[in-house]
Amino acid sequence: MLCHITQNSYHRLYSVRKVRITKIIMKPLVSIVIINYNTKKYLESCIQSLLDQTWPEYEIIFLDNDSSDGSFEFVSEKYPRITAIKNSKNLGYASAGNQGIKLAKGKYVMTINPDIIFEKDYVDHCVRKMEEDKRIGAIGGKTYKYNFDNNHKTPFIDTVGIFCYRNRRFIDDGQGLEDKGQFDEEKEVFGISGACPVYRKEALEEVKYKDEYFDENFFMYKEDIDLSWRLRLAGWKCWYLPTAIANHGRGTGVLKRFTHLEVAKNRSRLNKNQKYFSFRNQRLTQLKNELRGNFIKDFFPILWKEILIKGYVVFREPYLLKACFDIIGKIPSTLKKRADIMKKRKVDSKEMARWLSGKQSQYFLHELAHPEEQ
Repeated sequence: MLCHITQNSYHRLYSVRKVRITKIIMKPLVSIVIINYNTKKYLESCIQSLLDQTWPEYEIIFLDNDSSDGSFEFVSEKYPRITAIKNSKNLGYASAGNQGIKLAKGKYVMTINPDIIFEKDYVDHCVRKMEEDKRIGAIGGKTYKYNFDNNHKTPFIDTVGIFCYRNRRFIDDGQGLEDKGQFDEEKEVFGISGACPVYRKEALEEVKYKDEYFDENFFMYKEDIDLSWRLRLAGWKCWYLPTAIANHGRGTGVLKRFTHLEVAKNRSRLNKNQKYFSFRNQRLTQLKNELRGNFIKDFFPILWKEILIKGYVVFREPYLLKACFDIIGKIPSTLKKRADIMKKRKVDSKEMARWLSGKQSQYFLHELAHPEEQ
């Protein structure tokens, strides 16, 4: 009898240890969704950098928005283990992103464009940090501008997170500045750029509207700002992690946008589609997510910015006026989404003011304080 009890105890102890060992060994799956439209020239370098990742548990989903450059055929033939899907039309970034997230089996999800080359431990660094802090809903690393024309890395920053001014102008923080060590501190930020984010699937499920993770009214541009804002309202953190390194081609180039003068100077480099969707989606984002207390607090900076941009549009880019009618047409659906966001809201306007009321980027102030470094 004593032997029988001892044997049962042994089996129970062995089972407990086996479970504990399994929990230690098992690593969460990361789903990487590549959203492609006629960018075949970037695919090989992007996919190879993903295949070289030190994080062992991942799946790659390739979504092609009806490209005409042979992108889908290239991926299907060269990478048979990748789940490759070709859409019958260009769904845009938001709808294709939603399509990929629904297919994703991972605990974590990345939605990326193909003009990214990841350092081999990017995913490893990001996932380990998110496993450490369960309230991080989105994380992004230090992303540099990559020169695809000459196929080399640059020391210039593409993004170290999204920064918001009091007037609700959003920028990829640090963009256009040379990295001299000023970006080496990890920290919480307003949001994570859509260049190479890692999202917690649980967080995406919490903030989605019906089956939309990204707002499909947007088509493309500003969807990363909107999603970051919704994550923040729901109480999730957005985190910048400088040890995770990536390199981004970014077709428009890395543009300094810290001041109104820099915005105006570099605006000519943006194409009409980018200007149109950015202008429209900026206003839809604010309508969806703005809290009354924050709006009242920052009313005059917001108003002045709107006066400036409307005047600029009338005299310099009148073709954007049709976006105003597009905005009006989307108000009913946007208000329904706003009601859903407010139901899920867990933070007040005081907490949100930390992220919405910036006067100037700390990195821009660093540049002004150290002109000898430039």
